[in-house]
Amino acid sequence: MKVDASALPPEVVEAIQNGQVDLNDPQTTLVLLQLGAVVGVKGQVSQNNDGSLNLDRMGVTCALCHSTVDNSFAPGIGNRLDGYPNRDLNPGLIISLSPALTQEQKDVYASWGPGMYDPRYNHDGLNNPVVIPPAYGLYGLPKAIFTGDGDVEHEPEGPVAYWNRYVAVTQMHGHGYFKDDRINWEVDYRENDDLVTDKLAALQAYQFSIDAPAGPEGTYNADKAAQGKILFNNKAQCATCHSGPRFTDVTEGGFLHPQSASVAVDKDYVNRSATKKWRVSPLKGIWFHPPYFHDGSAATLSDVVERYNSQLNLGLTADEKANLTEYLKSL
Repeated sequence: MKVDASALPPEVVEAIQNGQVDLNDPQTTLVLLQLGAVVGVKGQVSQNNDGSLNLDRMGVTCALCHSTVDNSFAPGIGNRLDGYPNRDLNPGLIISLSPALTQEQKDVYASWGPGMYDPRYNHDGLNNPVVIPPAYGLYGLPKAIFTGDGDVEHEPEGPVAYWNRYVAVTQMHGHGYFKDDRINWEVDYRENDDLVTDKLAALQAYQFSIDAPAGPEGTYNADKAAQGKILFNNKAQCATCHSGPRFTDVTEGGFLHPQSASVAVDKDYVNRSATKKWRVSPLKGIWFHPPYFHDGSAATLSDVVERYNSQLNLGLTADEKANLTEYLKSL
């Protein structure tokens, strides 16, 4: 759980600073929900006769997975960072607590771990989670998500709106409608209403407005990064796919890559998608969100460089690999 410090009144801030608040107490959580301070969670809270609080209704928003805080006040409490993936969140473990699930389903959900989610498990029954991706730096990309399923051909509102509809309806059980014949899935949770479609334009516009954060000064060696940029565009061959100002060739007419193009450990996730291909992920802001690749199989940017160097036989020296890593940290 992440807490937006700007939503905390002065007396609560002072109480936390003085150690007078038990942040592990469920009653504290309910107070934070009343204040609208819990990032990505909304709740209707009432008071019992004895003065204790009771949670009557709750819901989650996009921000639960795709926002975090900068920890400027305390770990898990700080200024809100929308679009940043919450890699501390363990959604599978949370879902596994549902009494509506079988034990087999609970075990699958609980196996995913922090920062991982499988948005197709409730459709095809396969267990193959992916990292929670950032929701920043999306403007100008004609295809959305790791496999490029989202585009204007399949969601007129836009590529990101496709995935927003997918998640709202198929994952969150929102009152709306989703259909994609490419994956043979039609879901209709409307109850003489549609609470999804009229939200798509504004939500996508907000996501498009969130720029990817550049690597903070002091977190990388600028001189080595300059050498790494030369390698990126030449010997390391990174710019072959991570091209242009957005560092992805998907901007070249929505270009996608075959299954074999990925150097991730997992190669099978793509087969569950609508395109059966990979979209090259944009690299801006990559410094913020380890682990890397769709399956999280590279713990650090150094691991990413090493993976490409070995699998593509690039012949990079130790210094060259270090310089390339510094450049990636600067993006």
